[in-house]
Amino acid sequence: MMQAMAFFNVLEDHINKNLACVAYRKPDEKVIKAFLQKDKQSHKTTDFSESGFVFSDFCGSESLLIPKDQSDVISTEYEPEYSLKETLEYVPEITNSREQKKHEELVAKGIAEIKMGNMKKVVLARKEQSPSQLSALSIFKNLLQHYPKAFCYVWSHPESGLWIGATPETLVKVERNRFKTMALAGTQAYKGKIEDAAWTPKEVEEQKIVSDEIVQKLKDFRVASGVINLSDPYTVKAGNLLHIRTDISGTLENDNLSNLLESLHPTPAVCGFPREKAREFILENEYSDREFYSGFLGEINLKQEVKRNSNRRNQENQAYASILKQSQIFVNLRCMKLVEGEAEIFIGGGITADSNPTAEWEETVNKSYTIKSVLVHQD
Repeated sequence: MMQAMAFFNVLEDHINKNLACVAYRKPDEKVIKAFLQKDKQSHKTTDFSESGFVFSDFCGSESLLIPKDQSDVISTEYEPEYSLKETLEYVPEITNSREQKKHEELVAKGIAEIKMGNMKKVVLARKEQSPSQLSALSIFKNLLQHYPKAFCYVWSHPESGLWIGATPETLVKVERNRFKTMALAGTQAYKGKIEDAAWTPKEVEEQKIVSDEIVQKLKDFRVASGVINLSDPYTVKAGNLLHIRTDISGTLENDNLSNLLESLHPTPAVCGFPREKAREFILENEYSDREFYSGFLGEINLKQEVKRNSNRRNQENQAYASILKQSQIFVNLRCMKLVEGEAEIFIGGGITADSNPTAEWEETVNKSYTIKSVLVHQD
């Protein structure tokens, strides 16, 4: 394991040379891991059978891959250099009335489609540009410090550009033949106590739609063998925001990661329901190309050695330590693309029949403050 300073110097050099690389830290962990691709070839995957790190767009048309066997894999343990306040402060700029009007019109159009019976829910996003005072790695460090329970990453690739994010949402985790996923929806500001959170009927219904749709897609694609298990919905904290979450798990019918991902992506939390109708509406009506926002990213098919019991009776079995294959993939939310000193920030929200266009605009503004707060120097 490298010293943190050496780790970030190597990573910065790789980014500056425009070579494919990714650095990331999983939720509730201190170790940052990086894949530094050694060749200049652009690797992609279609069946997700390779071992490495994948970065896939919203449409599912492009899945970039940094293969493990073509990369130097390095790691470091990173502790914050200073204690960060629980809620970062961001001084908002004057609201852009033109962008507000565009987004409210988009939301109103989505509501009309839902009331006509064409959809039950659609997630509508927008993009805004914000200047940044900081380098990519300084922003990444801010995310690491402020979001200990998120999957924080910086990804650089000649084809996609430079992306940074801190996502609270797991798409799926696979270990051997067991899978775990989650249904995450609803957003409100954290005000000091998780147990004091009160959710509106609209937010509860939105989260239930997400949960029900995920389970139905798992059944439609015949992913699970046997029962699909669901937890009760509960409130979770992500940075200075709260969400409603249900945990979903089961056993895979076969060792087919591609089929599992196809059943789950895009989730109702980033697309809508029914999925095909919502995706069509998004692609035809949103003003900006989502690119890799609300796509997915993470480790696929990485092998991990699991040691057997070390007592004397089992010593003869030590040579047969089992090899565990794991995949851990996240939804690319709360992210930005860095382009020539500016951050392109992507924010969205779930729309149902009783949504209010102005309230939906305000929700995206609040979400943008959360991510913009990491673009400035922290005192």
